[in-house]
Amino acid sequence: MTLSLVEHTNKIRTLLVDDNVLFRSGLAALISAQPDFSVVGELRGGKEAVQACLTMEPDLIMLDILQFGSSGIDTVAQIKRRQPKVSVILLTNFRNEDYVRAALEVGTDGYVLKDTTFEDLLASMRSVASGKKYLSPDVMGRVVEGFLHPEQAQAKSSQLESLTKRERSILQLIAEGRTNRGTAEFLNLSPKTVEKHRASLMHKLGLRNAAELTLAAMDLGLIARPKSLSRLVGDRRAQTFVM
Repeated sequence: MTLSLVEHTNKIRTLLVDDNVLFRSGLAALISAQPDFSVVGELRGGKEAVQACLTMEPDLIMLDILQFGSSGIDTVAQIKRRQPKVSVILLTNFRNEDYVRAALEVGTDGYVLKDTTFEDLLASMRSVASGKKYLSPDVMGRVVEGFLHPEQAQAKSSQLESLTKRERSILQLIAEGRTNRGTAEFLNLSPKTVEKHRASLMHKLGLRNAAELTLAAMDLGLIARPKSLSRLVGDRRAQTFVM
């Protein structure tokens, strides 16, 4: 855990929560260079964030849905119960509409994808800090698509609902390239437990190998498609949606 000992005035006090130290530190450096922001802390997981929110009094918290030892959505719910005026952005790779809806239901102010530009991230931070809601363009596109084609959205939702929270986490982590052992370490599980959950989710989704597992994770919105594939389906990041 890294905390700032310098008192900042007239700046948006920001708390960062992410298990990836390099990502977190790099983002903190970029944000700290902005004249209207200060980074008051960097944390690894949501359990730390709930307590830090009470002691450090941030104006804005950014965290991922998938965290070390906890759920980002559960963390948001706890933070909002204790400090409802604190703005919260979920900065994540999860694109599925079900996650977006669950996030908004617990009071999340912004939902931003990690493949966004830093300029768009700053726009989202300033937006939620001013009391508005913000969704990344690709996320908004999925929400609109689900509204226009509810039968397709329902089919994907049913697939996700067939998986437990643990299976969803394992599906995403393995699809992102982690080994069973690496996934086990991240989730504080044994490799055998991960193997059991992996076999279960592959059976539920009718998958036969790792390649199909990765494609399923992309189709369900759990991970981003590679940029080469993103260009084939069109770049939706050219626009900004502010609610």
